Amino acid sequence: MRTQAENTARVVVIGAGMAGARLAARVPEVTVIGEEAHAPYNRVLLAEVLAGRYPADVIALPPAEVRRGVRVVRIDRADRLVHCDDGSVVHYGRLVLATGSNPVLPPLRGLGDTMPDGVHAFRTLNDCLALRSSVRPGVNAVVIGGGLLGVSAARALAECGAQVVLAQQGEHLMERQLDAESAGLLRRHLESLGVEVHTECRVRGLRCADGAVRAVELADGYELAAEITVLACGVRPRTGLARAAGLEVRKGVVVDDELRTSDPYIHAVGDCAEHRSTVYGLAGPALEQADVLADVLAGRPARYDGTRALTRLTLNGPAATTAGLAPAPAAGSLDLAAFGDSRPLPGDDVVRLADATRGAYRTVVVRGDRLAGGVLLGDLAAVGTLARTWQDDEPLPAETSLLHLLTNDGGF
Repeated sequence: MRTQAENTARVVVIGAGMAGARLAARVPEVTVIGEEAHAPYNRVLLAEVLAGRYPADVIALPPAEVRRGVRVVRIDRADRLVHCDDGSVVHYGRLVLATGSNPVLPPLRGLGDTMPDGVHAFRTLNDCLALRSSVRPGVNAVVIGGGLLGVSAARALAECGAQVVLAQQGEHLMERQLDAESAGLLRRHLESLGVEVHTECRVRGLRCADGAVRAVELADGYELAAEITVLACGVRPRTGLARAAGLEVRKGVVVDDELRTSDPYIHAVGDCAEHRSTVYGLAGPALEQADVLADVLAGRPARYDGTRALTRLTLNGPAATTAGLAPAPAAGSLDLAAFGDSRPLPGDDVVRLADATRGAYRTVVVRGDRLAGGVLLGDLAAVGTLARTWQDDEPLPAETSLLHLLTNDGGF
């Protein structure tokens, strides 16, 4: 067993997810330590793997040197060492926590320390592959959670031929990104794919037999038949290492505008980081943080002011499969883009354009003289212009009308 410090890399990254891999591609002399046996991959595309559109190797990120299948068990801040479960000890000059997040497992009856057969999280490639191997046409599947991840999983399962029910506790789908009207359009699209959607629906527990799930029990006593259950109830930052090392932790590992923790030699990025009281839990902000931190570590002036990332999602209709190839995108796909804060505050100006016959919807929120956020569904022709206006965070020209913001098809 190796016990001596074996590596004196200036920068050590704990976590080989999207943020860790992005940082590794931009920082020289970096050591990345990752728990998963897989090479780093794009988790945004996990639903495409589940749907059979892409094989798993297609979503791999550009190659990076990663010590795979190794878990860090302790951080020694005094001597700047990280201790790993294989007995190795790695020295760091700067340490970056990119430990990501864990799926939230709701307190359901029938869900104990080990998950019953047929019950799956949907966070990692292993989760995705296990779920893919369980799906067959006609199987009863229940997705618990109607956020971005739950919507993506429900669509992918429907494409595999499953009979899918999506149970969302909130008033509408994707509450973090969408307003009620755009969420209604999204719901109708999912229903056109055969997904049965229930909102304001609280799940009480799982009914299991012989160690396998048989049904999902709702609070009103109704049961949903379930041979497969997907838990898409959100994520929780992985902060155990940071907390044990004595770093400041609230919801996530607290960082400043240089992504620095309460220890000046340790930074945090991605799902585990809390910046200005916000934990984003999305891929876009994680990549933005990694880019800023790469500049900081290189000694270049850089500050992270919060995300300016665009959330995009494509929901495809049933697709024909060509032998030997992943399914091709089908007609009837629905594109969605959301950015900024699409929920208006008192005093904000809001403009909406909706075309029910085309299933298209656009809305923007203007706060003062700046674009605060917006949602586009179905027709994304104007998303390029809108996203650039929002990302630049510049005052809107006085002559710019709100209607012009939605009808300027500047491309993406």
